[in-house]
Amino acid sequence: PSMNRLDLRLNRALRVFAVFAVSAALSALCLPTRAAAVVGQPAPAFRAPDLSGKPVSLADFKGKTVVLEWHNFGCPFVQKHYRSGNMQALQKKYATEVVWLSINSTHRGHPDYQPPEVLEKELARVGATPTRFLMDESGAVGLAYGARVTPHMFVIDPTGKLVYNGAIDDKRSANPDDVKTSRNLVAAALEELRAGRPISNPVNVPYGCTIKYK
Repeated sequence: PSMNRLDLRLNRALRVFAVFAVSAALSALCLPTRAAAVVGQPAPAFRAPDLSGKPVSLADFKGKTVVLEWHNFGCPFVQKHYRSGNMQALQKKYATEVVWLSINSTHRGHPDYQPPEVLEKELARVGATPTRFLMDESGAVGLAYGARVTPHMFVIDPTGKLVYNGAIDDKRSANPDDVKTSRNLVAAALEELRAGRPISNPVNVPYGCTIKYK
């Protein structure tokens, strides 16, 4: 009899486990795919509208170094780098040699979503000067790169190869004062690329706010 009770308990436990396993599998199927773009491989092609609605493709910038900056003004970590002037300084420093594309993958239904006309005013207010600002409301561009947070940074070399995927710096906080004592990993990658040297820290874990995908 005791063995029968043990068998019953074991069977119930297995059934519960099976239910959880199926539930987890179904949940995973409902999540967007975030297969990260691979450093050393060609950067995924994309096409998205800028703030004026004009389509922009990665192919438009063939032969140039391209920086991708995932963006959301509602994120404290993005605010850190704009309030300190760090992001604007990078955009201006490399303006003559780098195409800087800010990309917003926030879906239209999220409270953080801002329409193009609002973003345009906000960019002007903070003095940001990206080459173009792209609206990725469907999330297609972000998912193609595996962009996870704002800001998540990528660097593409003039041959179209992805050479950097990671954080903007090594101080994982939302405090603007920490910018002064941080090592800017994107600037380091751009300098190494400019000098023809291998990127010393090509892949690392980005930090920031989760991207508000559709």
